[in-house]
Amino acid sequence: MVKMITNWYKEKFSDPNAVALIVILLSIFILFYFFNHILMPVFVALAVAFLLDKPVNRLVKFGLGRKLATTIIVALFVGIAMIAILGLMPIVWQQGSNLIQEAPNMISRSQEYLFALPEKYPELINVDQLQTLINLTKQKVLGWGEVVLEASLNSLSNIVALLVYLILVPLMVFFFLKDKKVLIAQVTRFLPKERRLASQVGDEMNQQILNYVRGKIIEIIIIGAASTLAFLFLDLRYSVLLGVLVGLSVLVPYVGAAIVTIPVVLVALFQFGFSAEFGYVMLSYGIIQALDGNLLVPLLFSEAVNLHPVTIIIAVIFFGGLWGFWGVFFAIPLATLVKAIINAWSTQVVEEVKAQ
Repeated sequence: MVKMITNWYKEKFSDPNAVALIVILLSIFILFYFFNHILMPVFVALAVAFLLDKPVNRLVKFGLGRKLATTIIVALFVGIAMIAILGLMPIVWQQGSNLIQEAPNMISRSQEYLFALPEKYPELINVDQLQTLINLTKQKVLGWGEVVLEASLNSLSNIVALLVYLILVPLMVFFFLKDKKVLIAQVTRFLPKERRLASQVGDEMNQQILNYVRGKIIEIIIIGAASTLAFLFLDLRYSVLLGVLVGLSVLVPYVGAAIVTIPVVLVALFQFGFSAEFGYVMLSYGIIQALDGNLLVPLLFSEAVNLHPVTIIIAVIFFGGLWGFWGVFFAIPLATLVKAIINAWSTQVVEEVKAQ
C-alpha cells in the first residue's frame, strides 16, 4: 500500500511544474474560501475588468490611448449599470413585496380548492395529508415574510453596501484595466518560475471563461427581457419580477428553469384560473424556454467546453455551497477549469512516459 502511494506520488508530483500548479491553485482556493466576504468587491472588480478588457483592447487598436479607452468603456459600463439598478430594482422590489403580501390570500384560495379534492378522489387523497401540506406551506410563506421584513429593516446597511460597490468597484475596474500590464508583472514576481502547466491551463481557460461569462450575461438579458415583454403583453401580474426571475434562472442550468416555473405557474393560475389566458402564458413561457435551450444556448456557447449535465449539476451544488451566488454564476467555468487541469496533468504524465 505504501509503495503504491509512493509510486503514485512520484508519478504525479515529480515535475516541479505540477507542484507549482498545485501551489497556485491551493493559494487561490484558500484566498477565495476564507476571505471571499471581505474581498468580494475585489473579486467582482476583477471579473468585470476581465469582461471589459477586450473592448478596451479594441479601442486601443483604433489608436486611442489605454487611459482614454479605459475611461470610455468604464463610463459606458457604469451608465448602463446605473440605469438597470435605478430603473429596474425598485419595480422588482415593489412587486416582490406585493407578491409576499398576497401570498396568504393565494394560500386561502388554494386551500378551498384542495379541500374539495378528497370529495372527488377519496381513494387517492385524504384530509390529513392535505392539512399537513397546507401547514408546511404556511410555514414557508411565514419564513419568506420574515426574510422580507428583515431585509426591509436592514435596508440602511444594504444601501451602504450598495454604495460601496457602486464607488469602489468602478474605481478598481478602471485601475485594473489601465494598469493591466504593470499589475500582472507585479503578481508574476511572486509566482514560481516553473509554472509551465499553470500557464498552459491559464491560456486554455482564458478564452473559454470569457466566452462563457459574456454569453451568460447576454442570455440573462435576452431571456429576462423576452419573458418580461411576453408577460406584460399577456397582462400577467408581477410581470417584471417574474421576467427577472426567469432571466436569472439561466444561471443554474436545468435546475433553475424547473424552480422558476413554479411561481410563473402559480401566479398565472391564481390570476386567470384554468382558462385560455392561462394557456397562453404557459405556451409563451414554454416557447421562450425551448428557444433558449435549442437556439440561444448553442449559439452563445458554441466555443465553450461541453460538460455532461451531471457534471454541471454537481459543479453548481459544490461551488454554490462554497461561494453562494458567485459560486453558482462561475460554476461551469470552474468545472471547465478542473477539466482543463486534469487534461493538462494527464498530458504531462503521458509526455514523461514517452520521454522515458
